[in-house]
Amino acid sequence: MKKLVVNKNSECMACLQCVQACSEAFYKEFDEDLSCIRIVAKGAGAKPNVCIQCGKCMRSCEHEAITQNPKTGVYMINKKKCVSCGACVEACPMKVMVLKPENPASKCIACGICVKACPMEILEIVEK
Repeated sequence: MKKLVVNKNSECMACLQCVQACSEAFYKEFDEDLSCIRIVAKGAGAKPNVCIQCGKCMRSCEHEAITQNPKTGVYMINKKKCVSCGACVEACPMKVMVLKPENPASKCIACGICVKACPMEILEIVEK
């Protein structure tokens, strides 16, 4: 399974470069609320919250808009099936799913854009 993980031996400086990269990749604008990665706390003790690919979003979707990619294990949203009800957003234990008004929901697809943006190199895409 492909997933984004946080290197626990490194410290996040809450620069928001990963948040910005994600928001701009999905929505072409920088808005912390539109990013599928969240920085919990600021300053000392800052930590990125990332999608753990647990599948709770898929199990909560009554419209079968979320499926697991059989090759990568990543949970993906079918934008054509998503009715923007928000059930998946509510179900996400990490609180990293996004629902922008009049848009389908979005979630981390382990694309790695945040990994490239992080100057502290604390994010990585791994195969588990």
